[in-house]
Amino acid sequence: MQASTYNHIVKANTESIYRFVLKMISDSDGAKDLTQDAFIKLWEERNHVNELKAKAWLFTTAYRLSLAYLKNKKRFLSEELIQDIEVTMNETPDINGIISQSLLLLSEMQKSVLLLKDYEGYQYNEIADILDISDDSVKVHLFRARKKIKEHLKDLRLVI
Repeated sequence: MQASTYNHIVKANTESIYRFVLKMISDSDGAKDLTQDAFIKLWEERNHVNELKAKAWLFTTAYRLSLAYLKNKKRFLSEELIQDIEVTMNETPDINGIISQSLLLLSEMQKSVLLLKDYEGYQYNEIADILDISDDSVKVHLFRARKKIKEHLKDLRLVI
């Protein structure tokens, strides 16, 4: 892959990779760093990545970086901090807060599948390639994620 092709891929995919990572980790600065890390890895692997599959490769890399980030972050979060986050989220009933709170209820795989399908518009087979799972697993994770969010929203209606 030549530098001009790489630059075109960066320009075409930066926003979508950033949005995906931001929804995964809920940290703007961390999302910027992980997005940059994904593009650095692409540059380092430019001779081994098919430029036609660069977008899927980037999402796969961003997904793996996000999981590593979340795993590392969980080690350092104390119970008190988690409770503070929950209290803060409960105080702000705006739509973005509700969506963020709903995403926190999902497993990493459910969240990834939901974001790739509903926010980024990928097809089932593309999501399966990105996450390295079967098409049927994509459908199951998506069904369960949507069901969990519907139940959460139903519970919110009772509170409001």
